[in-house]
Amino acid sequence: MTGSGIALAGLSKTYSSPEGPVHAVRGIDMRVAAGETVALLGPNGAGKSTTIDMLLGLARPDAGEVSVFGRAPADAVAAGAVGAMLQTGELIRDLDVRELVAMVASLYPRPLDVDETLALCGIEQIAGRRTQKLSGGQTQRVRFAIALVSDPELLVLDEPTVALDVEGRRAFWQTMRAFAARGKTVVFATHYLEEADAHADRVVLMAQGRIVADGPPTEIKGLVGSRTIRATLPGAPLDALGALPGVTSADRRGDAIVLVCADSDAAIRALLAAYPQASDVEIAGAGLEQAFVALTADGAVRA
Repeated sequence: MTGSGIALAGLSKTYSSPEGPVHAVRGIDMRVAAGETVALLGPNGAGKSTTIDMLLGLARPDAGEVSVFGRAPADAVAAGAVGAMLQTGELIRDLDVRELVAMVASLYPRPLDVDETLALCGIEQIAGRRTQKLSGGQTQRVRFAIALVSDPELLVLDEPTVALDVEGRRAFWQTMRAFAARGKTVVFATHYLEEADAHADRVVLMAQGRIVADGPPTEIKGLVGSRTIRATLPGAPLDALGALPGVTSADRRGDAIVLVCADSDAAIRALLAAYPQASDVEIAGAGLEQAFVALTADGAVRA
């Protein structure tokens, strides 16, 4: 397997458990072009972390192959072409933040400048603090700096914004966009679906160890085929709203109603004919969360 990007071909992995074999990944095929930012989504147990482990060479596939810029994962990691920020693992104790980042930088042939890395990750103010004295959010930012300091061509992130507050998440993604704009490749797994919608060029949706959808966020949302109508309409009965043509469900949020529609054109005509007093009417396509729930419910392959 060769090429300038990442290729997973026929990748499978099964683990043993007291309850029997766990088929974590079931023969997935995926390619990521150099320079793409790809979000890996799926419910717990979908196979995301196992796929990432095989991509990084931390787990050996039972079947299939992994190629990272034309190399085996271990060779790409050894060459400094891959940076990773995983959910597990602790920072080395009794070093300050600058010492730790500098130590990691020394392991690679062409690292970023340590001060530049600290600035990129917003941790200059804690550069002299011991790692065991960091908060959860500070620890995440230091882990990000460690992943970034090798100046990798591929950055792999598993739930990177866990433990970050809203401002920390915003700053993280600003840094990520700047990094990706340099032509770097990013693969990240997240439970924050709005992050995937806002920052990924492409979404790969997994369920039960298989890829069930693969495409730009707009395309993934379009697979659901439903739209939502929101309007201010105090007092309208939900059973009557739910019975309107094209409506599949109706809900109330204070004075507002929310109609999920299989046919939004028929639904909006019927709504305005029956309730001309409706105001502040909005029609929106399915969100990524709706697509996520619909496409992972039965693990049906859509890609």
